[in-house]
Amino acid sequence: MPIGQAKFGLLGGVADLGKLELISTQTVSSVSFIDFKESDGTFDTSYGVHFLQYSNFQVSVDNTENYIRFYESGVLETASVYQYAYQYGRANATQGDVQSTAQDKLFCSSGLGTAGNETGSGYHYFYNLGNSSKYSFITSHWYNIEASGVPVYVFGSGVLPQASTVDGIRVYPNSGTVSGTASLYGIAES
Repeated sequence: MPIGQAKFGLLGGVADLGKLELISTQTVSSVSFIDFKESDGTFDTSYGVHFLQYSNFQVSVDNTENYIRFYESGVLETASVYQYAYQYGRANATQGDVQSTAQDKLFCSSGLGTAGNETGSGYHYFYNLGNSSKYSFITSHWYNIEASGVPVYVFGSGVLPQASTVDGIRVYPNSGTVSGTASLYGIAES
């Protein structure tokens, strides 16, 4: 019996757990933020795990970082309540880490430049966003060319350490505007 048929028989039906289900894709040019919100249909709280993938992020101001904030019941959380820890490595052999227990945002990308090749791509997994009884977590990995022309990779995690219903995500640059494509997925659990 083929494995697919055995899986069907064992589970009593067709299961495609872990499948990425596209919620929304946004391709933007020179915007001050990208929002994925339940109120406009670009976010869905029914998923326990979300996946945000972005590519070819370009900024209008040299050495610009992009950040992430959460919407809690429709209100953007801007207080210094986020916690994170990230490690990075650059092609010029510098490496290190950054961490904080009191920030008003999480990182999405780091130090992008304005030259044509100084773009960024990466992905983030989000956990428990729509669950009002659990903290919301993020794990991240991205790669970009910094304003200095040096490639950098970053990976790490963060948390919003308060039980709340997160019903949206904002991605935004710390200065100027951002262009690129971002796609938000839900991960099938049943």
